[in-house]
Amino acid sequence: MKARRELEKVFAEIKDCHEMASFFEEIFTPKELKDLELRWELLKELHAGQTQRSIAARHKISLCKITRGSKVLKKQGSITKRLLDSCAEKKGK
Repeated sequence: MKARRELEKVFAEIKDCHEMASFFEEIFTPKELKDLELRWELLKELHAGQTQRSIAARHKISLCKITRGSKVLKKQGSITKRLLDSCAEKKGK
């Protein structure tokens, strides 16, 4: 748990996108990065109102992978939802 807290602080300290990208490349394997990318893509699609079934079919994955994201977005005070709302707002401008 101590290592997780340290890592969270390190992530929070990185303000430059290029530095964050380099850090990701250094600490995550290509598979881990693909998994993170897919998770974010699923969350964006759910946030945009796409159905879990359509997302599962498009990405050829089980509904189980998508259900977690759906629960996160429905959770009261979800940081993920707030971040996605902000991203969508910036895109709309």
